[in-house]
Amino acid sequence: MSDDFNMSMRKFLKQVGVTSQQAIEEALRTAPDSAGKSFTARAVITIEELGMTHVVEGEIKDRE
Repeated sequence: MSDDFNMSMRKFLKQVGVTSQQAIEEALRTAPDSAGKSFTARAVITIEELGMTHVVEGEIKDRE
């Protein structure tokens, strides 16, 4: 793959990671009684023009 592709991919994934972490942290901060609880999370990345959908699921445990 080209350097341009690698740079654009890394930039996109960094934006996904950073903005998602910020949104999750804010949701946990404002949720009542979330301390110590686990939550199921799902991330979906779609590229409509390629007919691609990628789903990642996992657990996020709030601070205690």
